[in-house]
Amino acid sequence: MHDKQDESVERLIEEFLTARATRKPSPHTLEAYRRDLRTVAALVAADATPPLPLDALMIDALSPRVLRAAFARFAAVRAASSVHRAWSSWNSFFTFLVAESVVAGNPMPAVDRPRAPLPRPKPLRGEDTPEELLASVAREDERQRDPWPERDLAVLALALCAGLRLSELLALRVSSLSGRPGERRVDVAGKGGRPRVVPVEPELDAVLLAYLDSRGRRFGSRTVRPESPLLVDRRGEPLRRGGLQYLVDSCYRRAGIVDRVPAGARLHALRHTFATRLAEDGASAAEIMQLLGHASLASSQTYIEVTAGQQRAAVRSNRTHRALVGLLPAGRDRGGPAG
Repeated sequence: MHDKQDESVERLIEEFLTARATRKPSPHTLEAYRRDLRTVAALVAADATPPLPLDALMIDALSPRVLRAAFARFAAVRAASSVHRAWSSWNSFFTFLVAESVVAGNPMPAVDRPRAPLPRPKPLRGEDTPEELLASVAREDERQRDPWPERDLAVLALALCAGLRLSELLALRVSSLSGRPGERRVDVAGKGGRPRVVPVEPELDAVLLAYLDSRGRRFGSRTVRPESPLLVDRRGEPLRRGGLQYLVDSCYRRAGIVDRVPAGARLHALRHTFATRLAEDGASAAEIMQLLGHASLASSQTYIEVTAGQQRAAVRSNRTHRALVGLLPAGRDRGGPAG
């Protein structure tokens, strides 16, 4: 056995997170791991006799019995989905420790794991809400200090017409948009290391090209290189998580639809609206599953391959595209690749 077995849990958690960081997860994901691991470890430390500070809790103290007790306390005050996520974090942590020869085995199979409830969709409320939102954002608002409707419209359109997650939007490069007119697509670095390709219909393509054109006018064409981040802030710097969330929230306020955004959804409400409208307009579960980058829609459902043509037909059925028509200034060049 490796001599790290007598190291503190706190130190080993940081080693685990350092190892996970090589896979380039989002900072949000790493922080969720840290929170889950430290919260349960703190419960174990508090239950010790006498109670221990967290930095004094050693890894060899984490027996199946001790972990079962800690998770029972955790489950008494947290939702099943939170307990399920914490269990997964600890299972990954111990898998790492076993691989590093810090512990002999993984005790987590002996700890009850609650079944995670399937998340309920949280689309924007109101039949015409997406269209109202897009139309509002496409107009220059004199109350804004530095309006950039082309950029704001591009962000909302990518979420509503391609179903991208926040982290996926931030990871896009200009070169993520590719293909000939009529066969345009966006290459997405999906969650869990699962890349996917989402078709880009002409209406969305025109919005994105208009945004890149406006960006070139603002900051110079050299700032719109293939390797450049696709989405930038008003200073031309890469858009970051907090900035993107603020942008979307401000668009909701400007459109007067804050009361139609489900609590806790924010940008994810746009992705859920994309999926919900696909389903309403006839897309199959398999098409939605692949377009959204899910491993599965339910734990018992087998992943089904969908051809590129079927994906494009599914995206074409999304009626949000029709709301984009007429939002661009007349005469704007809508053809040609974006880089």
